[in-house]
Amino acid sequence: MQSQVLRISLLLILTAAQIESFLVRRETSTTHRKAVVMSEGLLVSCIDKLGMVSVSGNGDVDKSKPIILLASQSPRRREILDMMGLKNRYYAQPSPLDEEALQAELATQEILPTDYARILAERKASAMSITLPESPQTLVIGSDTIVDIDCQILNKPTSEEDAFNMLNKLSGKKHQVHTGVAVYSGETKLVSFTETASVRFQQLTEEDIRAYIATGEPMDKAGSYGIQGIGGQLVERIDGSYFAVMGLPMHSLSRELAKIINS
Repeated sequence: MQSQVLRISLLLILTAAQIESFLVRRETSTTHRKAVVMSEGLLVSCIDKLGMVSVSGNGDVDKSKPIILLASQSPRRREILDMMGLKNRYYAQPSPLDEEALQAELATQEILPTDYARILAERKASAMSITLPESPQTLVIGSDTIVDIDCQILNKPTSEEDAFNMLNKLSGKKHQVHTGVAVYSGETKLVSFTETASVRFQQLTEEDIRAYIATGEPMDKAGSYGIQGIGGQLVERIDGSYFAVMGLPMHSLSRELAKIINS
């Protein structure tokens, strides 16, 4: 009897020790994960490490700090950078890349839409970055947004009829919007990625589509619509980053720029 009691006591002690050991390991692991997440940081906490770009129009910049160049003439992407607190800390200039030639080249290849968007972003940033002087260090951001329905890539429409066909195809269905982003400095690629969001359109009438096209908004937009404008009325639901659909994923870009600036 005493022997049995002793065995039970030892078992309870062992079990308690195992539980305590498990809890300690779990707490340590959780603390480590929290530390890793916290250590990444966002652009908001290191934005002062970027130089200011002169607003006088004479091209003067603070050469002691890196500056940002957006290789795009998209007003939507500039708006997103402004919302990130980067106003007067970047300038925008369209990339010299022959985008149509690259799109034609990629169209002949078996390539995933996510890779298609990323490659376009990389080439835009690279083509611009290699033309710049070494000082000040310039972080060149390239980006490209495409619409993908059933693995068919929809770029900007070439005509109003093309826009109608795109919108009619998207009507009442779910599609994906992929925004590729790349950051280069000189010839060095610092980071590139693609952010994807799923978007569902309401079932549209022909009258809806024709009236939207008549506003002129679809004609310079991938997939023939802009979620941040009148085209937002067409969208029933979105899963993912709103800013990725708009043209530049704010959170992911903030995180990646913070890594670059703090490295």
